[in-house]
Amino acid sequence: MKKLFFISLLFVFTSAAFCQNSSHNIVDRSDIERILNVLASDDMRGRHALTEDAERAADFIAKEFKAVGLTPYTENDYRQRFEMQQISKRNSSVTWNGKVQEPNNFLILGHAPKIHWSKSSQIPIYSIKKGEDFAQSFRNHVQSDEDAIILVDPSFSAFIARYNKIYSREDLVTKTSHTPTKVFIVSKKASDKYEIISENNIKTVSMSNVAAILTGKSKPGEYVIFSAHYDHIGIIDAEGQDSIANGADDDASGTTAIISLAKYYKEQNNNDRTLIFVAFTAEEIGMFGSKYFSNNINADSVIAMINIEMIGKDAKFGPNSLYITGYDRSDLGQLMQHNLSGSNFRFYPDPYLQQNLFYRSDNAVLAALGVPAHTFSTSQIDKDKFYHTVRDEVSTLNIDNIKSSIEAIAIGASGIINGSQTPRRVEKLKD
Repeated sequence: MKKLFFISLLFVFTSAAFCQNSSHNIVDRSDIERILNVLASDDMRGRHALTEDAERAADFIAKEFKAVGLTPYTENDYRQRFEMQQISKRNSSVTWNGKVQEPNNFLILGHAPKIHWSKSSQIPIYSIKKGEDFAQSFRNHVQSDEDAIILVDPSFSAFIARYNKIYSREDLVTKTSHTPTKVFIVSKKASDKYEIISENNIKTVSMSNVAAILTGKSKPGEYVIFSAHYDHIGIIDAEGQDSIANGADDDASGTTAIISLAKYYKEQNNNDRTLIFVAFTAEEIGMFGSKYFSNNINADSVIAMINIEMIGKDAKFGPNSLYITGYDRSDLGQLMQHNLSGSNFRFYPDPYLQQNLFYRSDNAVLAALGVPAHTFSTSQIDKDKFYHTVRDEVSTLNIDNIKSSIEAIAIGASGIINGSQTPRRVEKLKD
């Protein structure tokens, strides 16, 4: 009883400090600006995950973690390294009913190095007929576990042309994955004689998350994760003389937050649970960094994950506010709000439910495994004209907003970190 009373007093005292004197106790504004300006500088060239630019950003983050005095997440290395296979199309052709098909008349999906199909290959042939729900039929065929040819009624030819633009990009897959090849051909008629050829270039690429640990004092086997992604989209079509998408808000702001939180909690030196700070790579091209990290940690040991994504501007609720994706899936947000009693900062439910953001950011895999893993953001995604453009620069951000968000998370998570609060688990997704 005395312990609970003491904890309550601690929350009140801490909240009061947050309101009255946070600039001295939580995070330094000039340090926020310093980190942001490095990560979003032109020298980083947009931090695309498949370039040396991202490697420079990772080096910087690792140095920051080391300077704080955190322990590397992997043995003697702040990098959590993994390999992927980069797939790019070399050439493809389809001859159907004796006629060489135009490129937009067919779509080949798959990661095989080479296919050369003919009638003798005995590949099953299916069809999507006029009047069917094309999107659903397309999805069903893509998700099947066999090589297949799918004839598409000409009424859906525009879909195939559009999907060719989408799927013509380079793809990344794990080295152990196998994806059956699907060939969609716009045609009503089957063919007794055909030839389908496709060749892919396959290259192994090395990638790395940057991660560090602050070991818990009494509950070291229970983890609280603070995360953000450090990659962005790199060099894009120029606007005027500028072609560098600096990604200041997306997500240098979140990466700055986790570095700042690491410094704060290290200085406090009172975390009973183990804190993991991780900057993910490759969020922008498929969340590969967070997928690798999340699939290689015991989800049952993770008490909570606070993923921070784009906190550089006011939320639609105004200053001193953050929204939390999947707010009602656990009580993490409510617990954190309780710890801010007496402050004017508020955590709100995600106002963009139609966007399904809960499963579209780096919290997704651990959330699916039952962890109270949520993304904290201020991004007004329906109004942000700088998103994924060269104009997402530090000069467009509200540094005070970033500062107040970091401070609110720091104090809001206090009960989770000292072990007095344990958020409710998220319902697991079915396999």
